[in-house]
Amino acid sequence: MVTLKEIAKAVGVSTATVSRVLNFDTSLSVAPHKRQAIIETAEAMNYATPRARKNANQQGLSKIALVHFLRPEQELIDPYYVGLRLGIESRCQALKIETVKVYHTDSMPDANLLQSASGVITIGHHSDEDIAWLRRHARHLVFADFSPPIDDVDSVSSDLQAAMRKLLVALTSRGYKRIGFAGWAEEGHVDPYGEARCRTYIDWMQQHGQFDPQICVTGRPVERNTEQMGYDLTIRLLDQKQRPDAIVTCNDNIAVGAYRAIHERGLRIPDDVAVASFNDISVAQFLSPPLSTIRLPSEEIGETAVELLLEQAAGREISKRISLASQMIWRASARPLPAEITS
Repeated sequence: MVTLKEIAKAVGVSTATVSRVLNFDTSLSVAPHKRQAIIETAEAMNYATPRARKNANQQGLSKIALVHFLRPEQELIDPYYVGLRLGIESRCQALKIETVKVYHTDSMPDANLLQSASGVITIGHHSDEDIAWLRRHARHLVFADFSPPIDDVDSVSSDLQAAMRKLLVALTSRGYKRIGFAGWAEEGHVDPYGEARCRTYIDWMQQHGQFDPQICVTGRPVERNTEQMGYDLTIRLLDQKQRPDAIVTCNDNIAVGAYRAIHERGLRIPDDVAVASFNDISVAQFLSPPLSTIRLPSEEIGETAVELLLEQAAGREISKRISLASQMIWRASARPLPAEITS
């Protein structure tokens, strides 16, 4: 657990000053920039005041069940979801809340496990049937990285539609005329193009008279998040008589496979075909060339989900649907505008 002493050392002030700032002591005379540095450092280190930890215990949040839509081996190959889970676990650790992980299997988890928990956080997309089952058995429930189309549940996620539109506008402004897409179909969806990024891509391209179904490809849900899926989908795009001059992938793992396919064909990134993606996992900056990608706040989504559970346990009745902002990170895989580096 992070201590006041560690925060004080990081900021370069006394432990007493840190304590008084974090307890909102208005009589303390401290420079505004120091006060801000203390608060930001505490947040970055996931510090929770003794009062917050006590309140969490008083509200009965002693154990939280994390219900994941992926299997353990699937989560491990996707750093985005590992980061999201770690955001939940680090916040719970600071608040002295036990966590228990429930990964996806071919059947629903034991209802007693959920009923014995103070609250449940579900990670990722779940079917309508799963949502109904979770609502029946969870005392308090929050959806992380997924917003069900119902009004009376809490959720926190990134605005993928806004991020995709922002990316397409930016790529178009860089002179790309034929932008392809590689992603996956959501499990349980009849529409193979129903995933949020894919649907937004199609809508935007149609509105601008640029949509070509031949360069919008998706894979099966079971293959999602894999490099091999990215490779296979990109080969399909490159085999078109008129190949794309830019490819948007659903996440960075798929982009890694896209790189392999492009390099195998003897093509250059971005001179022959540009690549842009989502998530900004650690490997993105080390690809050759480094990958342009939209940074999604996975750890912050996890931390916010815990805060929503705390509010529920404290008696909040109005549901909240929180959407966190994304950030475009431009690197060498897509041509920048003149004098532009990152944004």
